[in-house]
Amino acid sequence: MTDDQPIPDLAATIAEVRARIERAAVGREIGLVAVSKTKPVAAIEAAIAAGQLVFGENRVQEAALKFTPLRIPYATLDLHLIGPLQTNKARDAVLLFDQIETLDRPKLADALAAAAEREGTLPNLLVQINIGDEAQKAGVARAEADGFIRAMRARFGEALRGLMAIPPVGVDPAPYFRDLVAMADHHGLPIRSIGMSGDFETAIACGATQVRVGSALFGGR
Repeated sequence: MTDDQPIPDLAATIAEVRARIERAAVGREIGLVAVSKTKPVAAIEAAIAAGQLVFGENRVQEAALKFTPLRIPYATLDLHLIGPLQTNKARDAVLLFDQIETLDRPKLADALAAAAEREGTLPNLLVQINIGDEAQKAGVARAEADGFIRAMRARFGEALRGLMAIPPVGVDPAPYFRDLVAMADHHGLPIRSIGMSGDFETAIACGATQVRVGSALFGGR
């Protein structure tokens, strides 16, 4: 979607996705993160007008360009970083985002801690787990996950809020979702960020508390 493409009827689409989430949740409260990466400001403003205030972005620089001006008229926006974070962008990320979902290595933890101390603020943090142990994906390997989560809990305390994962493509995601939820339960972490446009209902059935939905809201790129 580019600036000159028509904006879809987001009010209807968001209502439909929320209805699907509600049916799958069976009384549980599930957070909807609208994945606005690559989407123009006009689409984000249309989503805000429809009542959507939580957004997910992949890149710090793109998010800053779009959301820094939007923070002024829309002070209650909740912005999540859902893409990989380079250590040299840690300060910008700490200042811009309300939640960083991709904490996955000690060097990034060092950079975030230093930025938080310097700026006097720290977003909520999620550890990203490479739940399928896929070489091409970011995230903490399953064999190292428990130790890393304990270390991050000791370092960041209550700012460490949960876990995020993306299951392998082309297989039943449910076992991977259940493993992530069990891991979060084991460590007493309340947020389980799993599920995207094609599988968010399955993720909710497996125990997701937060789903990241892009194409089902905004359409394809």
